[in-house]
Amino acid sequence: MRSRLFTTRTARIAASAAAVAAAFSLTACGDGADGKKAAGTDRPAASAGPETTAGSAPAEAPGDSGGTGPSAKSPAGGGSQGGGSQGGGQGSHAAPARTGSGGKHGSAPGGKSTTCTAANTKVTVSKLSRPINHLLLTVTNTGSTRCDAYHYPALNFGDAQAATPVMESSKPQSVVSVEPGQSAYAAVRTSDATGEASGGRTVRSLELYFANRDGSYAERPARPALPKGTYIDDSAQVTYWQSELDDAL
Repeated sequence: MRSRLFTTRTARIAASAAAVAAAFSLTACGDGADGKKAAGTDRPAASAGPETTAGSAPAEAPGDSGGTGPSAKSPAGGGSQGGGSQGGGQGSHAAPARTGSGGKHGSAPGGKSTTCTAANTKVTVSKLSRPINHLLLTVTNTGSTRCDAYHYPALNFGDAQAATPVMESSKPQSVVSVEPGQSAYAAVRTSDATGEASGGRTVRSLELYFANRDGSYAERPARPALPKGTYIDDSAQVTYWQSELDDAL
């Protein structure tokens, strides 16, 4: 009888142990099936949106350079705010530089011009009160075409054997052109103000020769009347032709 009871108790204990083992087994299996969820309880799952954590930069979208890439530069190579169309007017829209209008200095492009000579001009000589001991030569274009007064007039006073020397410092920057009815000028220092120069004499006639473009001089002179009592000495000098009276003086 005791033997049967022992056997029955032993069977119950074994059954209970088996039930407990089965329960543990089921629990273990349940944890494994939901492993991903259990493993993520210590940290958040990655977000699928554009949110980022502090201190990290967002990913740059393809083709969105934010104005710093090559697509933001002007065709001229400058930045979009630099030396392109907004770069201070130095681009293709800048106004062209103005050119001269072909006035008394030089000839207008394509304009017809001839050399000033005794035949197409009138020359007058006047005495100046200031500066003292000076004469003013005025050449007026009497023709219908603009003429060029080249270099300086070659002057022979009275019976002089040589032309009056030129004042080199008076050379203009370009050829002096004289429109019809207009005038050009040259000044003559006739004598030394101190009276110390040699060769002083009173002259009554003047021959004025016009220069050609190549520096040679015409054979036919102009013979303007001289002011009465014109006195010259060896210090006499003449200036180049000038377009303005003040430049001659």
